Formats: sequence, structure tokens, C-alpha cells
Amino acid sequence: MKVTVVSGSHRTPSQSMKVSEHIRGALEATGGFSEVEIFGLNDNPLPLWDQGVWEGAARWSELLDPLRARLQASDAFVIVSPEWHGQVPAGLKNFFLLCSARELGHKPALIVTVSSGDGGSYPVAELRMSSYKNNRLCYLPEHVIIRNVERVLNEDAADNDSAADQYFRARIAWNLEILHAYALALKGVRESGITHNDLFKNGM
Repeated sequence: MKVTVVSGSHRTPSQSMKVSEHIRGALEATGGFSEVEIFGLNDNPLPLWDQGVWEGAARWSELLDPLRARLQASDAFVIVSPEWHGQVPAGLKNFFLLCSARELGHKPALIVTVSSGDGGSYPVAELRMSSYKNNRLCYLPEHVIIRNVERVLNEDAADNDSAADQYFRARIAWNLEILHAYALALKGVRESGITHNDLFKNGM
């Protein structure tokens, strides 16, 4: 089974990528997934959506077909989002506009949000409200909000708030175990064929 971690920050370097790298290491340590990949939105690798996506424009096919294949091969996702002005970054919203149920549909995803202060809750609400609608991504009821992110999950222990760092490492590990269990369960749901219906291609 494969899991893809989507790092939603446009910046290089970023705290979101730091968190994504930690999550990749935690996933590899558990051994539940045979393949772990990070797809980063740093430096904006995906242009903004335009009508050519729906019309099968050659430039979009050349860009998106390899990404679609990578996402289709994934059984689960971790969506890592910073909070910018109380919102999900534009590049991450654009990512969901460019993805369909063929890539993400009926696959579990863990939301992990990142804040340099005491925020981080607004991106959780935003992602749960709308980002799954047509692509049918299934968010876990659990999520992680990493507050004061500069003081946790650093390689040098001297840079960490010890108590907060231990808490977040443990909570992330537990949530990743839940993600794996959901991945196993939803794989059977997809393979049953019940999720395919040409009459109801879009969510309500």
C-alpha cells in the first residue's frame, strides 16, 4: 500500500515541509505502508486551474498525467496545510481543483495543519467544508493541529519544547495508525465497485 503526503505550503523552505518530512519518517518507521511519498507544492509546481483542464489540453495532460498516476497509485493521503491569513494556501486549494475522484475518491486522508502561533483550526474547517466535494476524498474524524511549530519536530532536540514535541510526535503516530486502518478498510469499499456511478459524478 502507498501513502502520499501533500505538503501544502508554497514556500521553500517551510515548516509544512519540515512536518511532512517528520510524517514520512514516522510512516516509514511503522512499516504499515510499503511506499511513502511526499508531493510538495513549494515553488508552485501546478499552474492555476483553467478551462483547458476539462478540455484535455495537451499542456495540461503533459503536466497532470504523471501526477494523476502517482495519486491513483496511493491508498491514503496526509494533507499538510499551513494557516495563511486564516486560510488554506491558494496552491493547495488549486491542487484540489485539479484532482478528481479517479485520483482521490474514497481514499482516507489525515488533515495536519501548521501554525507559528496558537492558530491552525481554520484550515481544518475549510478543508472539511469543501475540498472533498467532487473528488470524494474521505477525511478521518481525527486531525492534528501543530501549534508553535517552530518549537517542535526539529531534528535538534535543543530547538524543541520538550513536552510539546513529545505530545505531537505521539499524537501524529497514533493518527497515522488510524490512517492505515482506514486505508485497509476503504480499499475493500473501492474494490466492491459500489462507489462507481456515472449518474452521480459530482457531490451535492
